[in-house]
Amino acid sequence: MTALARTRAELADLLGDARAADRRVGFVPTMGALHEGHASLVRVARERVGAGPVVVSVFVNPLQFGPGEDLDRYPRTLDADLAVCAQEGVDVVFAPGVEEVYPGGEPQVMVRPGPLAKVLEGRTRPGHFRGVLTVVAKLFGLVRPDVAVFGQKDYQQLVLVRRMVLDLNMGVEVVGAETVREADGLALSSRNRYLDAEQRQQATALYQVLRAAQDAAGYGAEVALGAARAELRAHHGIDLDYLVVTDTDLGELPDDVPPGTPGRALVAARVGATRLIDNVPLVLGRQPGPQEETP
Repeated sequence: MTALARTRAELADLLGDARAADRRVGFVPTMGALHEGHASLVRVARERVGAGPVVVSVFVNPLQFGPGEDLDRYPRTLDADLAVCAQEGVDVVFAPGVEEVYPGGEPQVMVRPGPLAKVLEGRTRPGHFRGVLTVVAKLFGLVRPDVAVFGQKDYQQLVLVRRMVLDLNMGVEVVGAETVREADGLALSSRNRYLDAEQRQQATALYQVLRAAQDAAGYGAEVALGAARAELRAHHGIDLDYLVVTDTDLGELPDDVPPGTPGRALVAARVGATRLIDNVPLVLGRQPGPQEETP
């Protein structure tokens, strides 16, 4: 049976027996509006902790929303979220109010995310990752998990959380779970509900662009990026923010990489008024391009 905790004290009480028995605690932090993508994260957490408790937090964090972003219209569906959690065997749902997470108001001490927070999503959303890492750090302190599971769809967030855990010696195993997609490739997202039928169809272009990069990655990062850009030009209704190919830590790649080098292709764009992000892993190499092949 899934228990609901609204306060820090209730959360501590519900996890007390597990901690006393030294059972591993799994944690999936979310902002609610749960879908199959979130459910898949819960299943990964369960695999990692076995009979230990799995905790899902449902908290729309105001600190990570900038001016003009969708804080007010972000979907809040706690009853439906509880049903998803119950179906997946979640032990505790932690759904605190803002005052419970930030009891002194907006915190004066926050996590400084470093230079990686100024690129890609951080360039478009200044201050976003400061808010993300601050709330994740607070939730880690409250839940005290052994394992925390994040989706790879928010790849920059995943990289930054891992860096925070490393730099601040938090002792949490951070697992990046694979992105769950619709049959046509669109990554599951709470924001997909904002798309009308035409925009929903247009949004599938993001995955097609990333697949083009994957298919060309054996020829190197530059060719992969060129293939992705060519695919993007074939689609309409996509207002591109960025499209990049990076190493797995979101850094720049050297001109020549050995065959088998892992990388990442990432895209962000608006479809109508809705901003969507996606990414895929790459296996980079340096095969001869078509114009270089010998007869």
